Amino acid sequence: MAQQSEIRFLLNGKEIILSDLPATQTLLEFLRIEKRLTGTKEGCAEGDCGACTVLVGRLHQGQLRYETVNACIRFTASLHGCHVVTVEYLSGPEGRLHPVQQAMVEHHGSQCGFCTPGFVMSLYALWMGNPRPDATQIETALQGNLCRCTGYEPIIRAALAINEYGSPAHDHLNRERDSVTEKLSALRQAQRIEIGPQDDRAILPLDAADLAQVLADNPKATIVAGATDVGLWVTKFLRPISPVVFIGHLEDLKSVEIGPEAVTIGAGVTYTESEAAIREAFPHLRAYWDRIAGWQVRNMGTIGGNIANGSPIGDTPPVLISLGAELVLQNAGGTRRMPLEEFFIDYGEQDRAPGEFVASIRIPRPATGQIDAAYKISKRRDEDISAVAAGISVTVENDLIRTARIAFGGMAATPKRAAAAEAALIGKPFSAESFDAAADALAKDFKPLSDWRASAEYRLMVAGNLLRRFHLEHDAANPAPARLELA
Repeated sequence: MAQQSEIRFLLNGKEIILSDLPATQTLLEFLRIEKRLTGTKEGCAEGDCGACTVLVGRLHQGQLRYETVNACIRFTASLHGCHVVTVEYLSGPEGRLHPVQQAMVEHHGSQCGFCTPGFVMSLYALWMGNPRPDATQIETALQGNLCRCTGYEPIIRAALAINEYGSPAHDHLNRERDSVTEKLSALRQAQRIEIGPQDDRAILPLDAADLAQVLADNPKATIVAGATDVGLWVTKFLRPISPVVFIGHLEDLKSVEIGPEAVTIGAGVTYTESEAAIREAFPHLRAYWDRIAGWQVRNMGTIGGNIANGSPIGDTPPVLISLGAELVLQNAGGTRRMPLEEFFIDYGEQDRAPGEFVASIRIPRPATGQIDAAYKISKRRDEDISAVAAGISVTVENDLIRTARIAFGGMAATPKRAAAAEAALIGKPFSAESFDAAADALAKDFKPLSDWRASAEYRLMVAGNLLRRFHLEHDAANPAPARLELA
């Protein structure tokens, strides 16, 4: 296959062409060191604090869409065909403060100022897509931005007041949307791209078929979709990961198919891109989806990546296992399908042969009489990893539990079903006594570890209490079932 040896993208108002680029150079390093755009700050270097927030515009199904991302863990080589917007670009040709910046000044939304550019960029993205957000929508947009001195109340007041200082219709990023779309269309990838030195090489396949061939030729390559996990391998552990195969741009891994029996999500679909389909088909996941990391990470991270990395504390595997999800794996020889729970073999080990990759996830729609729930327990409510995550799904007929699928994360070396707890429920009444018995049976299913997130005793207690919570929230015999929305 013909190959290209350079990547091209737009940075603010200029086209960037790079041919000698290490795969593991982050966008933050490129901006601050190469381009001296120091408004973008380095705080945590792990996608947690939001000080490095920038916008990345890309064409998705022909439409230009701007999203907030963490520049500290986004690799520059993944940006081919994108438009990167930093805080320096907000002033526009006139050089005045942007309405978002002016609102922050007028409402005293900054003290030390270190985190302010990241807050400004998150609020800018929100304002461009939703000019009149309410306080809840603002708080959700700021989940990925941490402030340790100002406090969030004046920032929220500033966000509510942005329209007093300008309109998105007159923003220069909106005014140049057509020209940027045209430029990005001209940069659309037409062949495989390979750049970088041999010990830090980047490969951008042309499509999923080309990805299969790349992996057949490079079976030990590191696949990177959103880099929300792999980015930390580099920034925190300095781990060599070459060759790096970037897949976040592959449109044939970004399909969302909503059918009468199931929703099928491509492995390259981000949390943000899947949100509408998830909310429609699985209403019990609406609040849960908002608790997956922060906005920037949801814009970058993919469901396929969350599954493929095999983490025992991944947010999506427990809830998807409880729903009976299936994986489609692909390589140069074809595809195969398996239940999601069978993919996880042991810690750090998945049923994925060399050259094989996760292509899609099929999630069956709930059946008649099916009751579902998803719970996440963490130290922080927002933007935190799970101590325990649970997916619970039962079907009830004539007041008896006919089927039960219960899966937990954080309780074992892999996301895992609770077979003994399920057996304790099947054939039993939907009652407190049944769920007490299931909670007691969890000791047969799991021997949790103690770590800095939680002790083994706490995890086992919490898992049992989540089963009891499920009963309290869905007990049809109770005219006013408990609703415990905040935990």
